[in-house]
Amino acid sequence: MTDPGDASTPRYRCTRCGNLTRFDVTSTRRTRAFHHYSVGGELEVEDVDVLDEVIEAVECRWCGNGEGVEELAPDA
Repeated sequence: MTDPGDASTPRYRCTRCGNLTRFDVTSTRRTRAFHHYSVGGELEVEDVDVLDEVIEAVECRWCGNGEGVEELAPDA
């Protein structure tokens, strides 16, 4: 699964209010995961690999704006 601290996970900035920390991200993911059921029937999902991910929308949580959100360069 994608780690929020991973360098490949984009960071965003709202150009309207300056927010750098709170965003609603809508995405579609295709994953492969190991489903491990206990003898009692309880499911534990392990080893989730993201095979494909499409970011559909990013909206600022502070001001609700989705049009002024920009992706920051990895070195920013």
